[in-house]
Amino acid sequence: MSDEVREDLKYTDTHEWIKIEGDLVKVGITDHAQSELTDIVFVELPEVGTEVNKGDELCVVESVKSVSEIFAPVSGKIAKINIDLEETPETINESPYDEGWLVEIEFKDKSEIDKLLSSEDYKRNI
Repeated sequence: MSDEVREDLKYTDTHEWIKIEGDLVKVGITDHAQSELTDIVFVELPEVGTEVNKGDELCVVESVKSVSEIFAPVSGKIAKINIDLEETPETINESPYDEGWLVEIEFKDKSEIDKLLSSEDYKRNI
């Protein structure tokens, strides 16, 4: 399997990734997840300011094949959404780790991040 897994990110077993940027984490879905979903045609993002708990539904990604819930990898407040995805949801397929990010969360509890998977652990899961 040739799915890209970046070493500088943390992962969930439900195929979300996070990148820590100060007090924020940028969240997206992994290369493996976007390839399993196939062509993404719609993304329903949360409102900025929404409070989420780890494990809550964060947003919904719809592909030609299925509708998938994306879960919050950490608890906190939605600080920013990738508004570009509303017009071009296929960006998630083309660039899941860069332009295809979903939201930024102002996280509450650093210990939640420590419980996420390393790139090596995630690779063993896919």
